[in-house]
Amino acid sequence: AVLADELMDRPYVGRFHYARHDRGVTPFDKGTLVRSLVSTAPATLGGVTVDHISDQDGVKYIFADNSWLLIRPSGTEPVLRVYAEAGSEAQVHALLEEGGALAERQLGALVG
Repeated sequence: AVLADELMDRPYVGRFHYARHDRGVTPFDKGTLVRSLVSTAPATLGGVTVDHISDQDGVKYIFADNSWLLIRPSGTEPVLRVYAEAGSEAQVHALLEEGGALAERQLGALVG
């Protein structure tokens, strides 16, 4: 039990929470949205500094504390999928809320 507790306190190993929200949206150009989310990336989200961004499968913001937020358009329906993983449920929900709002603002600017 002591070793397990010690491992849980280490970055990259400790406790992480995960959640996903799907947001129905009007049809849009997926590539344009992804490029827009990358080019206008905020310096912080959910109160955490964005360390780097990957656009391999949507837009994934990786934060300085090893948490992350992924915004990706569905390949089959007009839905934005917003995923988050962080060290606490509260942080996951904050990331999902702010990330979803960011995506909807960008989408609104694109679709008018």
